This record gives sequence, structure tokens and C-alpha cells, in this order.
Amino acid sequence: MGEDKASRNQKLCDMFERSGMTQGELARRVGKKAQLHGLRGVQPDATNVRRWLHGGQPRDPLPKIIADTFSDHFGYRVTTYDLGLGDSPDLDRPLTYSSSFRETVESVTELGRADMDRRNFLATTPFLAAASVGPSRDWLLNVLDQDEPEPGPRVRLEDVTKVRNMFGTFQEMDVMQGGGSGRLVLTEYMNQHVYPLLRRTHSDDVRSALCSAAAEQTYLLGWMAFDNGEHGTAQRYLIQALRLAEESGDVALGAHVLAGMADQATLLGNPLEGKRLAQAGRQGLREAHSPACLADLWALEARALAALGDERGTARAVLRSEAAFSRVVREKEPEWAKFIDGAYLHGEHANAFRDLKQPVHSAEHARQSIEYARVQNRARRGAMSHAALAVSHLQRGDLEAAHATGVRTLELARRVKSSRSVEAVQDVQRRMVPFGRHALVADFNERARQLVSAA
Repeated sequence: MGEDKASRNQKLCDMFERSGMTQGELARRVGKKAQLHGLRGVQPDATNVRRWLHGGQPRDPLPKIIADTFSDHFGYRVTTYDLGLGDSPDLDRPLTYSSSFRETVESVTELGRADMDRRNFLATTPFLAAASVGPSRDWLLNVLDQDEPEPGPRVRLEDVTKVRNMFGTFQEMDVMQGGGSGRLVLTEYMNQHVYPLLRRTHSDDVRSALCSAAAEQTYLLGWMAFDNGEHGTAQRYLIQALRLAEESGDVALGAHVLAGMADQATLLGNPLEGKRLAQAGRQGLREAHSPACLADLWALEARALAALGDERGTARAVLRSEAAFSRVVREKEPEWAKFIDGAYLHGEHANAFRDLKQPVHSAEHARQSIEYARVQNRARRGAMSHAALAVSHLQRGDLEAAHATGVRTLELARRVKSSRSVEAVQDVQRRMVPFGRHALVADFNERARQLVSAA
């Protein structure tokens, strides 16, 4: 008896028990699904199902057909891996910007489940700079198919409204507490409530609204992963968010996703790619109206240009960013643009001038960002802008002021779960190295060590 138990396919057994189906019913459904795939000779019965449950391996392509059968039953993506009938999910699949809506739904659904169930494995996936070239090009060219979603209960606008109403809550969680704080909760919400809706049928207006809402939250998942230092995961979510934004017809949202991709590329040492992505977003935004998004894209282009050492181009981009932001009417901007404000933009401008070693300009923008962040009680943005101010002090040779500002950076960084805040502290540490064994350097390093070890 113990031997039989050990040989059971526990994953398949668990899924089967959750489904509430009988062995005969599962066999019939698999047979019907096989016929839809053109496999008319495949007619499993209850005996076959019993054999699979006890560890027997069905021949290809039956594992995929069984997985598709469970997917239809539960309303979300079930993979052969989930059933103990296949290898780990293909994590390169979400790097593809597919022309097929159905394929996009499968990619983002599989990514969400892998993120929830196998996070440690997914966290090791690398960021690939070249992977963003095709998606940004295809988004601009607008050469996408219009496949129909899987059949099932129709989605209503009320369903989409519920999804949209949750976005503000999760975005506020990210802004105030850091990307590592609410990401698991959002991932579970997307897997249970949002991605299953994409597999169902919709009218044209509902489909557009649903894809827009799903794109917003998929982007937010990517951004949270980005802020938490999980760059391979973030890249995959951002690419799929861009594809969903295209499907929705929301050009401003697509440009917003490209801004996130630009930010990530520059941060990871690919400023040429960051510049190109920001420019692609600006070009696509011409027919849409979101001055906040345009201000963000110019700010991120400035960051890329600064990393490339282009002083004139950086100054021009900062001025364009400020000009666009002056035209913002907050009530007319989408919910996802809420974070693009004085605290954010001045912080990005401060970092651009920091990279150009222009401490006067950097300090000016950093102080403005700090004041906005203080009023809003935004610890993450405050930490990063204090770090930029500390660096401006170091660039002018004022270690005492840098130490005092750096300590404040540490205090704020402890209040959020954000790898970017920790990296900002480590950046200050690196820039203190030329001051040698000074007591203030030793003190700051000891304080930073406690933060980094806790992170």
C-alpha cells in the first residue's frame, strides 16, 4: 500500500480532487479536447485516468490536452508542470511580444502562476537587454492580430470596474511602502481574479477596457518586481503589459509601460537602450493626451542621456520634462499617472545631474523632491532624493553634510521594502570611499551595514 502511495502523481491527484470531476468525466472531457486538436483516435476512459493518478505517464500530446482540460474547468492557466506531467514553465515565453492575443493571455497567465508558486526559481531569471527591442518596435508599428479569446462566461463592464477600483489601492501600497511590500498580494489577486477574465468572452468595448485594466496591473507587478530588484521577472511582466496595452488601444498606457522599460534599461547599465525606449514612447504618445506621461518619458530620456555623458541633451530633456509637467491637469490624467508628480520628477532630474557631476543642479532638484516627498510622507522617494543630495555634497567635498544627509537616507530606507532604496544607500557608500578612513565614513558604513544585512 505504501508503495502505491509513493508512486502516485500527487500534483495530478490534488488538481483532480479540487475539480470535483469523476474519473469518467475527466476522461470524456480529455477525449473531446483531443478531438478539437484533431486527434480522433484518442479516447481515454476511467481506467486511463486511474493509471495517470497512480503515476502513469500519458503519451504526448496528452499531457498538454489534460492541462488544457483543467484550464477550461478552472478558468485559469494550468500547465503540465502543475499536473506533474511536464517540465518547469518556459520562462522565456513571456519575453515574446506575440501578435496573438490568445498567446499573450497564456504567457502572462503562466508568468503569474510561476511568480506565485515558484518565486525563488523565477527570481534568478536574468534581465536581457536585447529582449525589449522587438516589443517596442512592434508596439509602434501597430501590426497586431485580433484573435478571439477562449469561450466561457461573458465578462461585463462591472467586472472590469472592480479590477480598476483595486488598482489605486495597490499603487498606493507600492508608492508608500515599496515594491517588495504588496507584490505577493497583487500577484495572487491577478492570478485569481484578473487573468482568468482574459480567457473568457467579451464584447469589443469590454475587451478593450479589460485589457487596459489588466495592462495597468501587470505593469504594476513588473514595477514592484523592479523596485524589489527582481529584474528578470520585471522585464517579463513589462513586455506582457505592453502587449495588453496595445490590445486595449490605450496609447498613453503603452507609452507609460515603455517608460518603465526605459528606466530599467538605464538602471541596469544600458542607457542607449533606455534612451531609445523613452523616445519610442514619446513618438507613440503623439496622438494621445497625457502630459504627465510625456514629462516622465522626457525625465527618463534625461537619465539615459546623463548616463551617456550628454550634458546638452540632458539639460534639454529636463526642460522638456518640466514644460510637459506644467501642462498637467491632474483630474484629466489616468490613475496610473498619479505618481508622476513633483517628488518623482525632481528626484529623477536630481539623479540625472548627479550622473553628470553637476552638484549645484542636482542639489536644487533633490531638495525640491525631498520637500514634496516630506509633505506626502513618501519614504522611498525621500530616501532616494536624500541619497542624491548626499552625493551632491560629496561631489563638492563636504563630507559632514553628506554624512548628515546620508543618515536621513538610512532612516527613510528602513521604512520601506525597496531594493532601490538600499541601492541608493550603497551608492552613497561607494562615493565616500575617496574620503578614506574618516570617522564619519566609518560611522555611515556601520549604519548602512545594518540596513543591508536586514534587507
